Amino acid sequence: MKIRGLLIATIVFLILAGLLYYSNHHKPAEEAVKASNEHPSILKLDEANINKLEIKKKDSPAIVLARNSSGSWQITEPKAYGADQSTMNGALASLSALNSERVVEDKAADLKRYGLDQPAIEVDVTEKDNKTQKVLFGDDTPAGGAVYAMLAGDPRVFTVSSYNKNSVNKSLDDWRDKRLLTANPDKISRVELIRKDQTIEFGRNKDEWQILEPKPLRADNFAVSELIRKLTDARMDLSGTEADNKESTSAFAHATPVATAKLTDESGSQNLEVRKSKDTYYGKSSVVEGTYKLSSDLGAELDKSLDDFRNKKLFDFGFNDPNKVELHNGAKAYYLTRSGEDWWSNGKKMDAGMVQTFIAKMRDLSASKFIESGFANPTIEADVTSDDGKRVEKVSFAKSGNDYVAKRENDSGLYQVDSSAVDDLLKAADDIKTQK
Repeated sequence: MKIRGLLIATIVFLILAGLLYYSNHHKPAEEAVKASNEHPSILKLDEANINKLEIKKKDSPAIVLARNSSGSWQITEPKAYGADQSTMNGALASLSALNSERVVEDKAADLKRYGLDQPAIEVDVTEKDNKTQKVLFGDDTPAGGAVYAMLAGDPRVFTVSSYNKNSVNKSLDDWRDKRLLTANPDKISRVELIRKDQTIEFGRNKDEWQILEPKPLRADNFAVSELIRKLTDARMDLSGTEADNKESTSAFAHATPVATAKLTDESGSQNLEVRKSKDTYYGKSSVVEGTYKLSSDLGAELDKSLDDFRNKKLFDFGFNDPNKVELHNGAKAYYLTRSGEDWWSNGKKMDAGMVQTFIAKMRDLSASKFIESGFANPTIEADVTSDDGKRVEKVSFAKSGNDYVAKRENDSGLYQVDSSAVDDLLKAADDIKTQK
């Protein structure tokens, strides 16, 4: 009897376990089907296959946007303009996966009650195979936060989030690319600042910038990158009236020239001519029509001197530890070689903390200003090898008055360096001891 009872209990346990397993594994699927029925998809498209949108609103000309051969979006009607790519991305994301919040009617007999007999917005979505689907947006729902919508040819009326309607309910100016210069910052290879008295030209070599004109000089990568950022961030202000536009055009015509910025990337060159009237900067671009006010930050950036774009650092090894360092100060000589995390000198392991202090002093050496003469009879020379031997930098120092004049090998520029910085470097070298 005991065995029989145990057998029955085991069978009951297995049945209950099976039911529990079935419930756990099928309930989510059933709930997913239920959720799908409650929130049916209106459109399910591949964003990459959409190549044209036509947006029709009451009492407004239709706005047509299309991809060009390079994949970028352009406004083709009512007038040809570049399109704002981020605005386009938002609209495409909304339309390609357009889900409803609920179905209001399966077969709507009276579309007027939803504002869909004459929809506020109709969006014609065309794919690469020329198949077009029409999405209609009607009135807002009484509770707010949602709008009535339907797909042409489908009798159902849905509610969708107001975001979906807002993503396409935009004016022509909203769709426009408002950049005054459309060059890709990552692809720019040349930058020119053309002024009345001087032209400054920068050239890119991978991730490093070099001054090419008025003569070859080391450039401050951050300063050049900041110049490019401010130029490519410049935007048109389209909120002004026609009178405002005429005033800007007149002011530009009578303003004092500051500079013409020229950016060159793989697609060609673009110009922004900048002028100043009193405290206001104006710009005229080769990319778009019109004259526009510019930020004072951009105007001041274009008004910088050559020295503002020069690299004041004496060494370029940056925050990477060099492989080898030599310092000669008259009769004194210091030789340091790195092996992994350790530093060696003449076969002796040196105190790593003291070496790092010395390297930090060398890394921080900067010009207090740039000068044209005064370098003679150098008494100090520093050699730094970094990037596994690919970069070798040699800098010589000559005393000049209370300061030093430094000269990099193969560099036409001269750097005035505060004597305190050089004295600190020499003291840090003297302080290096063997590791205890």
